[in-house]
Amino acid sequence: MGNGFFRDFFGPKEDIMIRRLVLFLRMIKFSHSVFALPFAFTAAVMASGGLPKTGQLLWITLAMVGARSGAMAINRIVDRQIDALNPRTSKRELPAGRLGLAEVLVFAFLSFAMLVLAAWRLNPLCLELSPVAIALVIFYSYTKRFTWASHFFLGLALSLAPLGAWIAVRGQVGRAAVFLALAVVFWLAGFDILYALQDIDFDRSHGLYSIPARFGIKKSLAASRVFHVLSVLMLGLAGAFMSMGTVYWSGLLVVSGLFVYEHSLVKENDLSRLDMAFFNMNGWISVAVLLITALSFI
Repeated sequence: MGNGFFRDFFGPKEDIMIRRLVLFLRMIKFSHSVFALPFAFTAAVMASGGLPKTGQLLWITLAMVGARSGAMAINRIVDRQIDALNPRTSKRELPAGRLGLAEVLVFAFLSFAMLVLAAWRLNPLCLELSPVAIALVIFYSYTKRFTWASHFFLGLALSLAPLGAWIAVRGQVGRAAVFLALAVVFWLAGFDILYALQDIDFDRSHGLYSIPARFGIKKSLAASRVFHVLSVLMLGLAGAFMSMGTVYWSGLLVVSGLFVYEHSLVKENDLSRLDMAFFNMNGWISVAVLLITALSFI
């Protein structure tokens, strides 16, 4: 889609605004919302025993988008100097100078404000917990500087999606919600380890911490597999506590197959299909979990 497309429908000011918006969306990798949102909706469906109210879905979505957008913006701010040194990330919007530090800070503030507003509209407990969620997602951005367990902190941050959605619907935490959150922790930690394989040499040379940098490729692949087995187990426990039926259990076999296929794409001596394993398969896995949950209540 060329530059003329925007000029045909918008004036110069609108064209600039759209371009800036596209830069912000690229910075936070908005398309990756597919990783977290389906798990939030899965929890909402389970908690409701079917389709949640339209208003709840709307505010859950806005809370998720706000939390993730703010978290990504803060992460880009915290890592901007590291990103500038890494050939893989040096062309990101902040280190490349396409976005300024002040405007990204404003973007992060507005994103977190949207999270708090959505939490307020959902229920009092969501509002009370929103500062905890903000603190956790900010804290994650610093963990690679002092612990190879940073993958778990990212998983913990993302696990707020199903936990928060459950609270949004029921106003309290349930056992199934805890197992869904744990499933996300292990799922995210497992595929974030795969993602970190790209930077193993850079992390080691710059004193950054990750499981690949600490334990090497072979052990990292093994750890990722174990975490994904645990993720499926947690999904099973969530389903057991909710007395899910045949559709859910059959679908969980499909999800397990997707995990197996994901790991078949990445080998110790061949990381060429890492992008496919990370981006494509994990998007399909999160959507598949939502589908098998939703279909179970039809």
